[in-house]
Amino acid sequence: MTKSSKLHFHPVILAGGRGTRFWPLSRKKKAKQLLALDGKQTMLQQTVGRLRKLAPAQSFWIIGNEDVRPAILKQLTDLDKKKILAEPCGRNTAPAIGLAAYILMRSDPDAVIGLFPSDHVIGNEPRYRDIITQGVAIASAGENIVVLGIQPTGPVTGYGYIETGADAGDGVKLVRRFTEKPEYGRAQEMVAAGNYYWNSGMFLWSAQTLVNALHEYLPATGELLRKIAAAYGTPKFAATFKKFYPKCENISIDYAVLEPRSLSGEGKSNLFCIPSEFGWNDLGSWTALHEHHEAKQKPQDGNVVNSEGRFVLRASGNYVHAPGKFVALVGVEGLVVVETADALLITTREQAQDVGKVVKYLDEKKIARLV
Repeated sequence: MTKSSKLHFHPVILAGGRGTRFWPLSRKKKAKQLLALDGKQTMLQQTVGRLRKLAPAQSFWIIGNEDVRPAILKQLTDLDKKKILAEPCGRNTAPAIGLAAYILMRSDPDAVIGLFPSDHVIGNEPRYRDIITQGVAIASAGENIVVLGIQPTGPVTGYGYIETGADAGDGVKLVRRFTEKPEYGRAQEMVAAGNYYWNSGMFLWSAQTLVNALHEYLPATGELLRKIAAAYGTPKFAATFKKFYPKCENISIDYAVLEPRSLSGEGKSNLFCIPSEFGWNDLGSWTALHEHHEAKQKPQDGNVVNSEGRFVLRASGNYVHAPGKFVALVGVEGLVVVETADALLITTREQAQDVGKVVKYLDEKKIARLV
C-alpha cells in the first residue's frame, strides 16, 4: 500500500458488543473486546495494532457505546478521541458503519473504509495485511464491495456463508449470494460444494460506494445518518447523534446492503470475495476460546487451565479460568469453569453457547452489579 493510499484508508472498528457469552468475565463496562483473551493485549488493542502498518493513528474510527468508551479511551491513548464514537443505543452494523461513511465523505471524498470486528484472532498478520491491501485496491477502483471469506473447516451453523462464482483474477472470486446462519444439513451441503466461504464480517468499500448503497437500500436511515454527519465536529453533534440515531433501522450491513446487492447477479453486483487464509478465529464463546488455546498449547489431556498451580487426575478437555487459585481437576471431562470476584460459571463446552442466557436473566431481574 502506497503512502498516498494509506492516507485514504480508514479502518472502522466495531467495539460496542457486550460479549454476553463470555460472562462472567465480560461485563457492560469491560466487554469481551476489552479483555486480554489471547495474550497480554486486549482483543481491541490487537485489532488496532495489526492494522497500524496500513493506516496512521488519525485514520482509525472506533464505534462503541457509552458503557465501554471510557475503557476504550484508556486502552487506545494514541487515537483521535473525536473518532471514538459512542452510540446512544445499539442499532447493529449498518447504521454504525454507515455513519462513518457519511462523515468521511465530507472530509475525504477518496476514502476507502475497512470494517473490522474487534474480537477476531489473526495468526498470520503479514498475510492479513497483504489481503487487505489487495482489497483496498479493488474497493477504490469503482463501486466495488469486497468481503474477506474464510475457508470452512466444517459445517458450522453460527456463521454466514458466501457463495462464490467465477474467478475475477488474482485469486479473487465474484460473489453470487450471501446466506445467513444455515441449518446444519444445508451447511454440510455448502462445505461439500467447495465454492462457499465463511463470512468473516470484514468488508472493504469506498465511503461513496457505501453511501450510495444506503441511499438505495436503506434511504430513511441514510438520511438520518446524513443529518448526524453534518453536525460532526460542531457543538451540536452530541445532541444530533442522540436525537436521530435511535430512529435508524436496527439492521446488519449484511441484510441491509450485501444481500439485496447480490440479487443483481454475479458479475453485475460488483461484489467480490477474497478467499483468506491467515489463521482467522472468531472467538465467540468459551468453547471457541478453549479450542483456540488448546491448538496453541497442545496439552496432552486437552485441559486449558489459567490458575496458580494445578492437579489433574483422570480429567480431560476442560477449560478453567481461576487466576490466583490452585485448581484440582479430578474425574471430570468437557467442563467450562470461570471464576471472578463476584460470580462463578460452571457449564460444559457443549452448552457454553447458552451462557448469554445468564446475562438475559440478570437483566430481567435487574441485578445490575453482575452485568
